[in-house]
Amino acid sequence: MSTNDAKKPEVIRDERGVSLLKKRRSGLLGILFSPMGVVLLLLALGIVIIVTVMLWLTDFLVQSVVVGLLIQIVAIVYILNSDSDATSKMAWLLVITVFPIIGVMFYIFINSNLGMRTMKKRANQLVNENLHAVRQDKKVVEQVRKEDVGTMQVASYMADNGCHPICANTTVKYYPLGEQKWADLLEDMKKAEKFIFLEYFIVEEGLMWGKMLEIMEEKAAKGVDVRFIYDGTCEFVLVPRNYPKLLAGIGIKAKPFARLMPLVSSSYNYRNHRKIAVIDGKVAYTGGVNLSDEYINAKEVFGHWKDTAVRLEGPAVDPYTLLFLEDWCLEEEEYTPVDRSFLGKSVPQQANGYVIPLGESPLDDERCAENVYIDFLNRAKKYVYIMSPYLILDGELENALCFAARRGVDVRLVMPGVPDKAAVYWLAWTYFHKLTQAGVKIFTYTPGFVHAKVFLSDDERAFVGTINLDYRSLYHHFECGAYLYKTDCIADIKADFVDTLSKCELVTEERIEKRSLPSKIIGPLARIIAPLL
Repeated sequence: MSTNDAKKPEVIRDERGVSLLKKRRSGLLGILFSPMGVVLLLLALGIVIIVTVMLWLTDFLVQSVVVGLLIQIVAIVYILNSDSDATSKMAWLLVITVFPIIGVMFYIFINSNLGMRTMKKRANQLVNENLHAVRQDKKVVEQVRKEDVGTMQVASYMADNGCHPICANTTVKYYPLGEQKWADLLEDMKKAEKFIFLEYFIVEEGLMWGKMLEIMEEKAAKGVDVRFIYDGTCEFVLVPRNYPKLLAGIGIKAKPFARLMPLVSSSYNYRNHRKIAVIDGKVAYTGGVNLSDEYINAKEVFGHWKDTAVRLEGPAVDPYTLLFLEDWCLEEEEYTPVDRSFLGKSVPQQANGYVIPLGESPLDDERCAENVYIDFLNRAKKYVYIMSPYLILDGELENALCFAARRGVDVRLVMPGVPDKAAVYWLAWTYFHKLTQAGVKIFTYTPGFVHAKVFLSDDERAFVGTINLDYRSLYHHFECGAYLYKTDCIADIKADFVDTLSKCELVTEERIEKRSLPSKIIGPLARIIAPLL
């Protein structure tokens, strides 16, 4: 056996014949030697230290109370004068009031962005260097301005916050279910000749990822540049910490995004929630679908899994290629500029309408995605249909939903019938009374869980992407999506909404009142600290 063969990771096959990379750790040992084990150890150590200090300070009780009160007052004044939204301020004030010293320390740790300053500096440099890497077609700008000035204003706003030119000549295929998207993605990957770039929030071995791995290994062996970015939280329970080395053994370049370093970095607050697949710079995918079997209904977790995605072919692909490359460079140990040779590979298609690729970052201090969502609600004349798995709203978005409904717009919101997180689901129900009173129609998906993130308005504009209606997505995550204006697939998106609504149950005042006792207790309590969830 050659040296190279000896280093190649063991590939096993499950009962379905799907190739999987064998994990090095499992069970109790896996927990003890994983980042989760380190976190638990450090947490236990922190509790011991806090108890020890409290016992030591019993001889200085009066002085300790005075110092603690002064620290609490300074923190409250600082928070009230910060740039945070009102809901976030209230949450932090409550935490600091109940846990004066620990709350202040936690606030300082979270807001210091420890370990993120270098990333922020590098991200700004990458964005500035590549502002014109994907050029805006001036003819498209003039066309859109003639058709709808408002849409052009939104496009200009998005372009000012990154590389998001408005693109024509791009076909868009909409997928009502994850398994449909996965089937086409496999076929496109089989056709790859130059590169396959994948960036996903979740990866878990199984049928879905196993089939993709087979193609990626085969393509890498033929010289195709295969790269994969996954979020660092996957290393807690889904993949081993040495996963990049395992993938490298079959020719795949892989990186965890913002690998978790407990007590060393607060980067866990800024996760990469993007879902991007780019093949040869000619085809791109985005949407809510991650790389795990429940997303294609090959495994039942919370009933039927309802998710959505889009496939793009044409000039709108380039911005997604650039987003991937910027994230790839962001995780390099040494600063590396974006390799622009991967750009400019798209081929214009015969297609109606326009696409604005969106890349949202928590590092630019601009809530671009939330503003786009609010613009949907404010611009709508007839209706706005929404799908979201979660509902944790700040005041601005809550008011926008209510105002749209009160002025006569048909606002419909589809949420899960079977939740994945009970406390977060109960929190969402605390918004239902006010929303329904304003005229918003809320539906729960009876067959199971809705993971789709979709906005649709007036038969002419839509958004399909990764961005939930919660603080995590709108404030703290790296996100992406596709803003669609007068594209052919909008009719398909509406048809999917109509079909989905036929499988939903309307939320009435009676349902709100009859919800479970734990929901009535835990939901309001969770809402108090909603921005921290």
